[in-house]
Amino acid sequence: MTKSLNTFNKNFNLMVLGQIISLFGASILKFALSLYILDMTGKAGIFATILAVSSIPIIICSPIGGAIADKFNKRNLMVIFDFSSSLTVLVLALFLFNNKGSILIVGIIMTILSIISTMYQPTVQSSTPILVDSKNLMNANGVVAGVASLTNIAGPVLGGVLYGILGVNAIVIISCISFFLSAIMEMFIQMPFVKQEQSDNIIKSIFNDIKDGVVHICKENPTLLKILFIAMALNLFLTSMIIVGIPYIIKITMGANDTLYGTAQGAISFSSLVAAISIGMFSKHIKISNLYIYLCICALMFIPMAFSVYPSILQTGLAAPFLILVISSMLIFFMTTIISIFAITITQLETPNELLGKVMAILFAGTAAAMPLGQVIYGKLFDLLSDRVYIIIIGVGIVTFFIAIISKVILKDKSAKYNK
Repeated sequence: MTKSLNTFNKNFNLMVLGQIISLFGASILKFALSLYILDMTGKAGIFATILAVSSIPIIICSPIGGAIADKFNKRNLMVIFDFSSSLTVLVLALFLFNNKGSILIVGIIMTILSIISTMYQPTVQSSTPILVDSKNLMNANGVVAGVASLTNIAGPVLGGVLYGILGVNAIVIISCISFFLSAIMEMFIQMPFVKQEQSDNIIKSIFNDIKDGVVHICKENPTLLKILFIAMALNLFLTSMIIVGIPYIIKITMGANDTLYGTAQGAISFSSLVAAISIGMFSKHIKISNLYIYLCICALMFIPMAFSVYPSILQTGLAAPFLILVISSMLIFFMTTIISIFAITITQLETPNELLGKVMAILFAGTAAAMPLGQVIYGKLFDLLSDRVYIIIIGVGIVTFFIAIISKVILKDKSAKYNK
């Protein structure tokens, strides 16, 4: 990671360092709150419902955040969003320290943080092409994705230890400090900004900007629309199952402790880090027309995952099923990370800078729209089939395979310029 950072300029490096601090705090907080909810309820349905509700703002706020990112100084926006996150977590800390940390309070706080994160994400993504040149853009996106993976590795491992020893309160304080330090770091970034003239009021202007982004995706660059539909299907069937299923399987089905759960999350995130670091090698081979191959590999990985949770296999002991589950999940995350970085780079290269924030945000909102529904469905399924979760996993594998075939058909020879 250090070698990669030396390739870029000081301002990009400052943004990345700020991301490391901020995402580290967010990672351990999300981990702690997921354990907190599961420990209080023991129900996947409640856990999934809270995740789903906190995801809803992404659908609504992401396009608005993208339009704002294109209209205002991106550096200042990052500072404001991190300070806001720090203040929000501080409020949660006050509730927890007064023994008022109910499920409702946690749900509200998670929703607020989700709104802030949704506004924050397009700002970072649209800043990357401004801070680095086009020849280094794929690698820069790999670094940004690698940072997320790196913090997700360290966060759950340390979070599992801290949660078991000190409890959720200590993790909330660490997260609050992390967001604050990230905001301070971002204040030193120097980023070019040309203020846009606007004849309409700010609200009308933002919605006109969102409309421009939709037109670009639907009419000017239809390949992005096809990628959006594929991503929505993957979020509905694959990602939602992973988000709800992995914590439930490890904690409830396998009965693993918090530290082992944190280690599993860290190992899975490590695969995303490896994918991000090695994106330079894949950039020469991955194309729009062969994305389906990566999806087929994901589909195959659900077979050993289902095997790992089969009742007779679980009766042999925890070690082997746990290892099979983690390795299968790691390979799935590796492939999906490669696909994600490639799709982001295509969007950045083919979208004018003045539209980039809103276009990426619209794509992000579209893919996120499938998440709440998927999370609620899988929450119900895991509670209903708690002793036969392998059925759910096999079903997801079959659906993923069909998505791969569909992607091959609709993307074949559709955009030769992406395949050079």
